[in-house]
Amino acid sequence: MGNRFGTALTVTTFGESHGPGVGVIVDGCPPRLAVPRAMIQAALDRRRPGQSTLTSPRREPDEVEILSGLTDDERTLGTPIAMLVRTVDARSRDYANVETAYRPSHADYTYDAKFGVRAVAGGGRASARETVGRVAAGAVAEAILAPLGVRIVAWVDEVEHVAAAVDGDAVTRADVDATEVRCPDRVAAAAMTACIEGARKDGDSVGGVIRAVAHGVPAGWGAPVFDKLDAELAKAMLSIPAVKGFEVGSGFAGARLRGSTHNDELYRDDAGRIRTRTNRAGGIVGGIANGEPITMRIAFKPTATIMRAQATVDRDGNAATLAPRGRHDPCVLPRAVPIVEAMTALVLADHYLRHRGQCG
Repeated sequence: MGNRFGTALTVTTFGESHGPGVGVIVDGCPPRLAVPRAMIQAALDRRRPGQSTLTSPRREPDEVEILSGLTDDERTLGTPIAMLVRTVDARSRDYANVETAYRPSHADYTYDAKFGVRAVAGGGRASARETVGRVAAGAVAEAILAPLGVRIVAWVDEVEHVAAAVDGDAVTRADVDATEVRCPDRVAAAAMTACIEGARKDGDSVGGVIRAVAHGVPAGWGAPVFDKLDAELAKAMLSIPAVKGFEVGSGFAGARLRGSTHNDELYRDDAGRIRTRTNRAGGIVGGIANGEPITMRIAFKPTATIMRAQATVDRDGNAATLAPRGRHDPCVLPRAVPIVEAMTALVLADHYLRHRGQCG
């Protein structure tokens, strides 16, 4: 319940933050597709903790084990692809104090309210460690999309009050990974880094915004009404831990414009392709891609667990004070960039397979 994603390309993640391991089962991937283990590992390396002082100091190598679905020469069989990453650096004792006291703005209380039981250490499946499986699956999805010319890139666009100035059409992943904070605007990146370091030293946390662009998505992918491409991208992004907002194209800023200003005028380019002169629609109209870049912004709240004492209640509703313990990201955004890219890839690959099945 709630652990499966997708229609034609399905993803089921499993495992808790401090359990023996976390992983994913990907089903529906076409056969004979090259999916090198090194490509999956490279994606996981971008997500893992301990990369810098901007992230959690937890030391997890996140080495992927491929249990099924690939041949010896790393091609897909068309059968379920199962991948596992074992846990090696859990310190469950750090969470003894949250066994009875709920962390403010974390999922401790809501998991108890729903299930009457929860995995205390590390937050269980409410932890961002669950996203290991998403990123591994996203690498498979990107292998499906790459031969079609689809390219996805995301970057940190805002941290607290610091905003980047970036031409989204020109950004590459190399540009993004050139800074620890994963912002291709080096001036803004330095200010973002200082902001995150300041929050960490204060025992606090900060949030921000990730911007993502999908290039090369052909017109026609998507679906009308309930399975709109933008609706499923919204679901994908809002399923990521700490995400509290999503917009595509002009988003909320478009609500302040008139139709005469907001509308994207159509024209035929020199190659005979129908294009739009602007892209306020963000590449999706009526739930279906129009061939322009798909542009999104995803808002992340500040990390819920902070290194300050906080007032809360215990499982019986009695007032309590929660003392800070554990290892946590002062800002989730640098490590969330590959997660956003993975979820974008999974949605697009799923809709490609659905479109191919329906329209040939």
